[in-house]
Amino acid sequence: MFKTLSTLITGANARAEDRVRDAFAIELIDQKIREAETNLKAGKATLASLIQRQRSEDQQRQSLENRVTDLTKRAQAAIKAGNDGMATEAATALAQMENELALRGQTLGRLDQKVLRLRSSIETGHRRIIDLKQGAIQARAVRREQDIQSRMGATGTNSIEDADALIARVIGRDDPFEHAEILADINGDLNHDNLGDRMADAGFGPATRATTATVLDRLKANNS
Repeated sequence: MFKTLSTLITGANARAEDRVRDAFAIELIDQKIREAETNLKAGKATLASLIQRQRSEDQQRQSLENRVTDLTKRAQAAIKAGNDGMATEAATALAQMENELALRGQTLGRLDQKVLRLRSSIETGHRRIIDLKQGAIQARAVRREQDIQSRMGATGTNSIEDADALIARVIGRDDPFEHAEILADINGDLNHDNLGDRMADAGFGPATRATTATVLDRLKANNS
């Protein structure tokens, strides 16, 4: 039982985490880009320090090589002059310098390798950040489109249906003028106000109002 509950809780937490990641995907992308840019900045600072040390080692190596070259010439001159003491002293110094040159050469070689590897990593990271920024732009465009589609799906259909209903209600509404005329006719019938008109129209008694027939008869009589 406990194992089942633990599995259910783990699944619920995973789904909740997925929902949070989906809801804040753009913010998470921006945060990851900022972290990558921070790491890249730190890498550049480290590379600058390595290059500075590399140049310093190379300068010291060149300076030592110049001293070895100069001291070698002087030792050869001492040998030619028969001054074995100074020649031996120079040889001892040259041996120490040559050993130091070998160590500096190894150090410089390791620095060269570190600089190459770090430079390559920085270039890769730089390109990757550019790709991430382009991806973030596309993600924002997709998110905006999704938001618009969501709003249209949620409210657009309802708005259209509401508008259709209002139009149908306005069109289907009774004409107030016609309603008033009908009401007047009903009241007239109840009060017998139009009974004389209806009987006159039926031929019983003189006309109570002008009609097309009476006007036409009058016009004909005037012209005769």
